[in-house]
Formats: sequence, structure tokens, C-alpha cells
Amino acid sequence: MKREIITTADGSKTIQIKDWEEQYHSKHGAVQEAYHVFIKNGLELFQDTELDILEIGFGTGLNALITLKESGRLKLNIGYTGVEAYPISRTERQQLDYITSLKAESLGHMFDLMHDATWEKEVIISDNFRLKKEKKDFKKIASSRMFDLIYFDAFGARVQPELWTVAMFKKMYEALRTKGYLVTYAAKGSVRRAMQEVGFEVERLPGPPGKREMLRGHKV
Repeated sequence: MKREIITTADGSKTIQIKDWEEQYHSKHGAVQEAYHVFIKNGLELFQDTELDILEIGFGTGLNALITLKESGRLKLNIGYTGVEAYPISRTERQQLDYITSLKAESLGHMFDLMHDATWEKEVIISDNFRLKKEKKDFKKIASSRMFDLIYFDAFGARVQPELWTVAMFKKMYEALRTKGYLVTYAAKGSVRRAMQEVGFEVERLPGPPGKREMLRGHKV
């Protein structure tokens, strides 16, 4: 499918899939969305601890880069697993230029290492951030009680409804440790009900720019 780089409302860029009219990040602000959904309402629930994160949709690497950027402030030692079936190209990564958008020039070599790291192998990115990328279909995830936080950042239910089902959220619930959280930009009633059906306590939270609400699930 044809992909192109577009500029979002906050000046940061994302990838648009033309055939689907779907973006990797919100057109209302790629960086703003990432910070609001995954940092403010996910990562910041944890401070001064060790933390294992699963990202559904490693994609551009933006969420991983921002998590690395904020890990020092929050005093976190992070093990990060990013699952992605269709990695972006080096050219796309360079055109997205997230290092400039985040004013994070000191992290440039680490961001390159994230993308260039060997798949299926844990790589040390920094003293407090380890990354393992898994190249596979999300439906093949079979982890059990391995993670404290899940960034659920798959393409929307309009284009990939099979990723927003009871069966998928059951996999997510099982992958979390007790007291773990799942955060997603989605807010559809069908998604909320699917999460509740597998056992999540679900909160509706204010959404990022351009969205009224988002969802957060808690495994109690």
C-alpha cells in the first residue's frame, strides 16, 4: 500500500496510508497525541521503578523515543517490547525527523539504534532502556504476565476491526501482570465493551487534540 509523509497540526510528521486514509498518528498532532495518550495517561502512572512495556504497533518508533526521553525524569528502568509486522524504511524515518520535533538531538544515535536493532533480540539502548523488537502479526502474541503497561496503538477499527476484538484484548489482558494498565487512543463503545468482557476495569479519559475521549484499562 502506498505510504506518504504528512505534516500534522502540531508541526510533527506522520505516515499516511493513502488506500485506507489512515495515519500512524493523529493528524491533529502526532507528538501531542503520543504524549497525551501514552505518557500522561500511561507512563506517568509509574515512577522510580522497573517497568516492562509492550507496544502494539512499534511503527515509526515515536512512542518508544518519547518513552526513552521521559524515562530519566520519571526514574524508570524500562524493558520495552515493540511488535510490528511492517517496519518503516530508513528514508521514512529520516523524513519524519522526530529528533528535531522533540528537540532531542542527544538521543539521535539511540533512535537510530532502535530502528537498526536486530529483530527478536534484546538490545541495550541506554543505561535504563532495553528494547526488543518482534516482527510478527499482533494476533500471534502469546505472552503471559510479562508486562506492566501496554501501549495499544494499532490502526483503527475502521480499517483493521480484527485487532479490536474480545479475542485480541484477551491476549492483552493475559500479557499484563496484575495491577497493569493498557492505554489506547480509541474510545468506541465496542472497544470499551470488549475490554470489559475480558476483565479490564475501563476508564474513559479526556482524549488528545481532535478526540473527545480515550480509554484506559486496569487489570486488578
